[in-house]
Amino acid sequence: MALPVIAIVGRPNVGKSSLLNRLVGRRISIVDPMAGVTRDRVSSPLAIGEGYAEIVDTGGFGIEDTDDLTDHVETQIRYAIAEASLILFVVDARDGRQPLDDKVAELLRHQDKPVLLVANKCDDSMLTGTAGAFIALGFGEPAAISALHGLGRSELLEAIGKALQGHLGDEPEEVMKLGIVGKRNAGKSTLINTLAGEQRVIVSEKPGTTRDSVDVRIRLGGREFIAIDTAGIRKKKKVAGNVEFYSVHRAERTIRRCDVVLLMIDSTVPLGQVDKELAGYIIEQFKPVILVVNKWDLAKDKAGQEDYRQYIDKLIPHLSFAPISFTTATEGVNVKATVALAQQLFAQASARVTTGELNRVIEEIIALRGPSHKSGTKPPKVRYVTQVSTCPPTIVLFVNGLESFTPPYRRFLLNKLRGRLPFSEIPLRLIFRAPSKSEAGKRRSQE
Repeated sequence: MALPVIAIVGRPNVGKSSLLNRLVGRRISIVDPMAGVTRDRVSSPLAIGEGYAEIVDTGGFGIEDTDDLTDHVETQIRYAIAEASLILFVVDARDGRQPLDDKVAELLRHQDKPVLLVANKCDDSMLTGTAGAFIALGFGEPAAISALHGLGRSELLEAIGKALQGHLGDEPEEVMKLGIVGKRNAGKSTLINTLAGEQRVIVSEKPGTTRDSVDVRIRLGGREFIAIDTAGIRKKKKVAGNVEFYSVHRAERTIRRCDVVLLMIDSTVPLGQVDKELAGYIIEQFKPVILVVNKWDLAKDKAGQEDYRQYIDKLIPHLSFAPISFTTATEGVNVKATVALAQQLFAQASARVTTGELNRVIEEIIALRGPSHKSGTKPPKVRYVTQVSTCPPTIVLFVNGLESFTPPYRRFLLNKLRGRLPFSEIPLRLIFRAPSKSEAGKRRSQE
């Protein structure tokens, strides 16, 4: 059953993003003094007693967007209201009632939905007393809260629970998280909207339209997954202001918390430093990745797919194992197949190989080529091998002569293992250890 939706609505800078973060208990939305930071619908599951709802942050109603995206922002607000089972109408107790509050109130009066009025920034008892001035808006006495300090949080959650009594859902089940990253204007938001079948995030030719990371739960082919849209990245020396700084860090956090990454590459421009740095960070985090070459309809007459594969391998050689998908997100070309491929990579990253199979494969590889050692010294040996975790698959090799397992030989082992195990298209973590005395004694007794 779909979770009921709670939409947070209000004029700019009343603390909507801070309220979402406070209610959820972690930093989801970017919070910044600059008005208009939030543009898209940013959502998260919210625990309310024993049940769950989806809470959605929206942009400020009436914002004069600096990139002429005001209409897009307000369209997203109206989508959130239309989907909502409950609306939190947020006002600022410090500023008092403002003309834009009246405009928001007029919009909400025409909705056949319950509305909870929330007076934010009630940081002391005096402000709590003035919150009653908002009763004239027509939604009863406001719930006084300080999203910054957490005052009134429990009372507001209780009021939300009463308003949604009988409609709360179960905790959302864990599904694959698909992080979509890339430089500006690579087509990330367009891909999300194509998958969702609706204008779930704002798409514009203006660079930097997306500022936050936006989780979108999608059902495709009978399977659910979460697609995470992120802000477009540009060279660090060009990053300007707090908002863009936070956006970059949110994109990196998306890589860390997702299961599979789609690295979006704009086929109409050369691969650059941003693409290489993102690829490097993905490798550092041992994340399965698909190189999504987008806007292929505009580039396919200039180069073939195999030519482009060689071009990527030359510039990003450490991702040579990663599959490539050629897409045209605007037309939906190869988009569903890309998600299916991501599901396959997620399955690879979740796979386990028995200790017996690992040791058999290692013996084959060592027979093919063993690590070098000094003449007259005892040859290094892999004592035994075991897989200790998944996502990423992590294999520990207990070896004698640890110093002989040099970086070049470790890369050789890694490539050979990837070709012989069910991890051919994903990162594989190898850990080399000298066996302790107890482990070595136990192994000898077994032999």
